[in-house]
Amino acid sequence: MIDRISRGAGVANAPGTKQAAASQKQRQSFGQVLQGELQNQVNFSKHAISRAEERGIELTPTLMEKLAGSLEKAQEKGAKNILAFDATQAFIINVPYGRVITTMSQDEMKENIFTNIDGAVLL
Repeated sequence: MIDRISRGAGVANAPGTKQAAASQKQRQSFGQVLQGELQNQVNFSKHAISRAEERGIELTPTLMEKLAGSLEKAQEKGAKNILAFDATQAFIINVPYGRVITTMSQDEMKENIFTNIDGAVLL
C-alpha cells in the first residue's frame, strides 16, 4: 500500500527549504536582538548607587539612555572599562558586565586621575 503525500505537506519546514532557512534566521535574529538588549542594559553596583546618592547625581531615564548608548559603543570597540562623562558627572563602567562601578560629580573630577580604563565616551 502506498500512502499519498499531499503536495507540500511535511515539506514546508523541512531542513534545507527556503521556509526553514527563513524561520531559522528569524529565530536567530530575535535571539540576537534579545541578547543585544540584555547586554546594553546598564546596572549599578551598590557602591555606585551610594556614590550617586551622596553626590547628588540624579539617574534620569535620559541619563540611563546615554549610558546605555555609551556601553553599546564601547562593546563595539571591544573596550573593557570606560569613562563615560560630560561636564558635570562621570561614570566608570565595566563593559563586559554592563555595570557602573562608580560615579563622580564635577568637583571630584577636578582632582582625580582616571586609571585602568581603556576608553572614554562623551555623554
